[in-house]
Amino acid sequence: MKIFSATTEFDYTWEEVSVGNWRKYGPWNEKTPHVIAVDTLSRSVDPATGILRTERLITCKQSAPQWLQHFLCTSSVSHVFETSYVDPSAKKVTMCSHNMTMADLLTVQETVVYQPSPTSPAARTQMYQNAKITALCGGWQKIKNSIEQFTVDRFSQNAAMGREGFEMVLEMSRKAFAEQREQQAKL
Repeated sequence: MKIFSATTEFDYTWEEVSVGNWRKYGPWNEKTPHVIAVDTLSRSVDPATGILRTERLITCKQSAPQWLQHFLCTSSVSHVFETSYVDPSAKKVTMCSHNMTMADLLTVQETVVYQPSPTSPAARTQMYQNAKITALCGGWQKIKNSIEQFTVDRFSQNAAMGREGFEMVLEMSRKAFAEQREQQAKL
């Protein structure tokens, strides 16, 4: 097993980030053209805690090399199952996801947490991202290590691109929040 871990701070409030999170994928984010669809499977609010729990299926164009897709007889489309928890009282968004495609060969379990920055909680939001990557190819440790390291490297590149795209979405959200505040002030 290999682990990818990163912590980033965004110059946006927790409210802006938690709303922007739902707009992360779509045609307005040029950094996520690989995302084909995001389907909400279930959504509920726990009456005791106020936590919003959402399950989504994310369908993507697979980034595996073409030769590997051919060798494994797999499609160029992959699916990721995501469960998220939005806790407005604690100001914390937690998203847990795992791949459903080729999960018998490689598992990727990712956790992302957004919460106010410890140094500037009113103005900034901290993102913690962790992914556990495990290749499941028998006892060939050297091959497993190579596959896991390749996947960690690719995950790191994609995570950096994802953060760039999310910054663009957050900027759009900030403008929408500002326009909404202006309209409310006029009333």
